[in-house]
Amino acid sequence: MGRTWHILGAGSLGGLWAARLYRAGIPLRIILRNQERLADYQGAGGLTLVENQGSILYPVPAERPDAAAPIARLLVACKAYDAQAAIAEVAPRLVEGAEILLLQNGLGSQQAVAARWPDSHCVLVSSTEGAYRQAGWRIVHAGQGQNWLGTLGHDHAPAWLADLDAAGIPFAWTDAIMSKLWRKLAINCAINPLSVLYDCRNGALLAHRAELLEICAELNAVLRACDQGAAAEGLAEEVFRVIEATANNYCSMHQDVRSGRRTEVGFLLGQACRTAQAQGLDVPKLNALLDQLQALLRQRGLPED
Repeated sequence: MGRTWHILGAGSLGGLWAARLYRAGIPLRIILRNQERLADYQGAGGLTLVENQGSILYPVPAERPDAAAPIARLLVACKAYDAQAAIAEVAPRLVEGAEILLLQNGLGSQQAVAARWPDSHCVLVSSTEGAYRQAGWRIVHAGQGQNWLGTLGHDHAPAWLADLDAAGIPFAWTDAIMSKLWRKLAINCAINPLSVLYDCRNGALLAHRAELLEICAELNAVLRACDQGAAAEGLAEEVFRVIEATANNYCSMHQDVRSGRRTEVGFLLGQACRTAQAQGLDVPKLNALLDQLQALLRQRGLPED
C-alpha cells in the first residue's frame, strides 16, 4: 500500500481528484478546515461526483487540520491566496521530505510555498479540467482536460504517478511546468477580466475581438521577456479556441465575483502586470484592465488582490 493522500481543499478540483482516487481504492483523507465543515460533510455522507449523466456518492474519509496522523503526500487544492495559510495549519504534521502538490491558478503562490517549506518536495500542477461544486458536496465534472505536473528543478517522474493512472486522472509529467503555468495564466488574463467587466459568458467575448487581440499582444510580450517563448506561441489563437469551447460557461473569476468571493486577480493579471514592470515593458492595456477590475472589486466590497 502506497502513501496516503491528504487533500486540502474539497472544492471543485480537489473534490474531483478525491472522488476518483477513492473509487480506485487509493488511501486518502480530505482535510476540512473546522468542525462545522466536517460535520456538514459527514452529514452529506461524503462527496457526490456527477459525471457522464450520472452521480455516485463516495464516502471519502475526512478530518480536521489538527488530526494526529502524519502527512507524507499533500494535494493543496485551495485558492492561491489561501495556500500558505492552509498548509501552515497542517505543517506540524508534515513528515520530512513530504510531497506537496500545488494545484493553484496563476503564479506566485507556488514559489512562496516552496520557499516557506524548503524541506518538502513541491510538485506544481497545471490543470485544464473543468469542474464546479454544487451545494451538498456535489462535484460536477464539466469538461475533460489534462493535468501537467512538474517541479521547479528537473526531477524524474515519480513512481506515485501510478496512483493517478489507476484513478483515471489524466496527467503528463513535464520538465517545462513553468511554461504550462505561464500559458494558463496568460489565457486566464485574456478571458477572465473581460468576462467580469462585461458581465458575460465566455462566448460573448467574441464580440470584443480587437480588444482581445490587443491584450494577447501585450501578454505575448510579457511571456517572451520571461523566456517563455513556447507559452507565447499561438496564444491569441488558443484564447479564441478556449472561448469557443467554453462559450456557454461563466469563467471562475466571474463566478467568484457573482458569489461575493475573493478572486485570484493578484496571482493572474496582477502577476502579469508586476512582471511587465520588472522587465521594463510598457503594457498600457493590461494596466488599464487591472485598474478597471480593481475598481469594480472595490465597488463590490471585495479585495483588490
